[in-house]
Amino acid sequence: MTIALVVALGMNFFSYWFSDRLVLRMYGAREIGPQDAPRLHAIVAGLAARAGMPMPRVFIMENDQPNAFATGRNPQNAAVAATTGLLRMLDEREVAAVMAHELAHVRNRDSLIMTITATLAGAIGMIANFGMMFGAGSRDSNGRPNPVGAVIAIAAAILAPLVAGLVQMAISRGREYEADRVGAEICGDPAALASALDKISRGAQ
Repeated sequence: MTIALVVALGMNFFSYWFSDRLVLRMYGAREIGPQDAPRLHAIVAGLAARAGMPMPRVFIMENDQPNAFATGRNPQNAAVAATTGLLRMLDEREVAAVMAHELAHVRNRDSLIMTITATLAGAIGMIANFGMMFGAGSRDSNGRPNPVGAVIAIAAAILAPLVAGLVQMAISRGREYEADRVGAEICGDPAALASALDKISRGAQ
């Protein structure tokens, strides 16, 4: 259990600490300043001020898929990114609402919460695999192979990661709903957020 937890913690700590650079590089995001996209930059600056947060770095991704995300381990090291497809699809009120939703993730420390969740889920999965490796070859007091132990080990190896994954997805969904609530408060325009989410959903389909 200790080995599994240490390995999972090490992997997820690396992801947590370097997530902003890794994700932005993976999507080919380009950082912008006030001179590059003045409206988007001004929108994010206004929302950050409303939320009482430091101004995050702002990025644009050349992608037709309507999408946006926030990354960074804390509000002082945060970044928000939007695709060109999102900026074309939404009007200014809706863009502001989506950016408020992403800032809510930063303010709520969702990167930290999901890192902890992923660490525990990863540890549970590794423990289950260890159990299958050692339990599948277990023997009874007479030295004969123990089929019950093997069945239990295999069942645990299948079910434990599945349950951990379901819990992880449930927490992730809960954080999204909370970001909707806080984002609506930050932008002060819940109807615009609802409209933006509807457009994004239809655009993705």
